[in-house]
Amino acid sequence: MADKSITKTELVASIASATGQSQSAVSSVLDSLFSTVSDAVAKGSKVSIPGWIAFEQVATSARTGRNPQTGAEIKIPAGKRVKVTAGSKLKAAVK
Repeated sequence: MADKSITKTELVASIASATGQSQSAVSSVLDSLFSTVSDAVAKGSKVSIPGWIAFEQVATSARTGRNPQTGAEIKIPAGKRVKVTAGSKLKAAVK
């Protein structure tokens, strides 16, 4: 695994340096991207950046779980989660 995570501040600085844009402009674009993706996925749409990444909402069914401390069975209600899928270009970059 990677030894270090990249923070949003570091990501903004890196993109700003690579593109020659100001950090505030890059930060604004990233904030808008994240907001747009979250709004679309919350409404049930799939957001896909071909070759890189895809986000979609998936339904989970109700199930029975177990409390790891006590061993007691618990009911886990049905719900929704976000599925994130890596695209081919991202997978190739990791190899």
